[in-house]
Amino acid sequence: MVRKPALSIEALTALGAAKLARLVLDEAERSVPFRRLVSAALAGQKGPDAIAGIVDQRLSALEKARGFIDWERARAFRDDLATTVAVICDELGEASPVMALDRLLRFIATHESVFERIDDSSGRIQSVYDQAITAAGMLTPRLAQADATQLPARIMAALGNTSHGYLVDVARAVADHLPRGTLCAWDADLDAHQRAQDATAHRNHFSNGSQVREIRQIIAEKLGDLDGLIALEAKKPPNLQDTIDVATRLLEAGRAQEALDWIHRPASRRIAYLSAMDLADGLGPDPDPFSRRTSIEAKILEALDRKGDAQALRWSAFEASLDAGILREYIAALPDFEDFPTLDRAFAHALASGHIYNALAFLMEWPRLDLAAGLVIAHRGEWEGRQYYMLPPVADALAADHPLASTILYRALLDDILARARSKAYPHAARHLARLDELTPGAAAEAGTLKDWVSHADYRASLEKAHGRKSGFWSLVKSR
Repeated sequence: MVRKPALSIEALTALGAAKLARLVLDEAERSVPFRRLVSAALAGQKGPDAIAGIVDQRLSALEKARGFIDWERARAFRDDLATTVAVICDELGEASPVMALDRLLRFIATHESVFERIDDSSGRIQSVYDQAITAAGMLTPRLAQADATQLPARIMAALGNTSHGYLVDVARAVADHLPRGTLCAWDADLDAHQRAQDATAHRNHFSNGSQVREIRQIIAEKLGDLDGLIALEAKKPPNLQDTIDVATRLLEAGRAQEALDWIHRPASRRIAYLSAMDLADGLGPDPDPFSRRTSIEAKILEALDRKGDAQALRWSAFEASLDAGILREYIAALPDFEDFPTLDRAFAHALASGHIYNALAFLMEWPRLDLAAGLVIAHRGEWEGRQYYMLPPVADALAADHPLASTILYRALLDDILARARSKAYPHAARHLARLDELTPGAAAEAGTLKDWVSHADYRASLEKAHGRKSGFWSLVKSR
């Protein structure tokens, strides 16, 4: 087989200028984004103003456009945006970083109108804006000192009235590269801005106070001003305060008592977290991942020489959540030779738990596949096949050494698909049945002492009797 020649600068240079020019011209005629890249490169020979002129024309068109972009044009639109960013960064950025940054900020500011014009559920358009924000951070170190000093004002002028959150993202991207004096001046300006807004009795104008506060916290972090960062956090409504983050920072700074005060504040009511196992076990959502708060609080208690309280907290948290990470932290803090009896106690607790899905997840993660298999067999009539996001990988992991447990789970999955006539899942059902055929000898040997066990032959006969008319499924079975 003839190998394709590798592309490289040396190989392309060897083609000669005339042939390369012809290839570039041909591709430019076929591809609008490529033509724009070539035009910008040619304009670069005349200086940064020429490149900026091309970019400004595209940005003006983007700012004025209002028509909705349907899915057929979405890819081309995305490519056009990406080309604009590439021209700003690669061509204009090389010639004039400050002019490039001005255009990047202007481009990023179009995000609100652009997102109103297109369905970006795939995130492809957002990724282009993310690239532009990253590029802004990369260009910042190349600014002259005077231009770096003016950058915060440019950012606020371009994005200060936007609400999507890109103002904060841009601030985070550039803050690492700004001089300390510039950061201090930026914080002072933002503080004055906030005070002016707070003094306004009737706010009929748009307020971006939360974004301003976040930027000030970014600046405080870069300046090493922990007290300033915490003071800003304390000004947030209690339900928006990140108490875990503040407690972690205070602990790292050696201020354990203050950290304990913060970790004991009510948990912020953010988007609730509900794991697959909690859903299967019928548990409610957790607005604050339990293990993270517990882990930090236990470390704070240890720093305060309250190791007994720390261990008691960890164990109670494990009993409630069956979280493997918390148990590992508990065991790591034990004296030598106490880990084995503790593990026996933990496994016994998991096996006795009424939350069988969380228990199964814990035993699989540890891993103790033998105990996981025992749990599956002990609760063989309780597993719900509709938990298809969790049970198939468990069934597969148990198949080699624990075929009976694997069979129980595959049967639950198969029964659910057929009982609900989920025709789109019939290919999965056919694979499950084939897997059951393979597991039959091992499962039969293990099931010898189970009085209620149904043999594979009888199970398959029951499927044919109950679901014999589901031709879509049986045709897939026969074709395997």
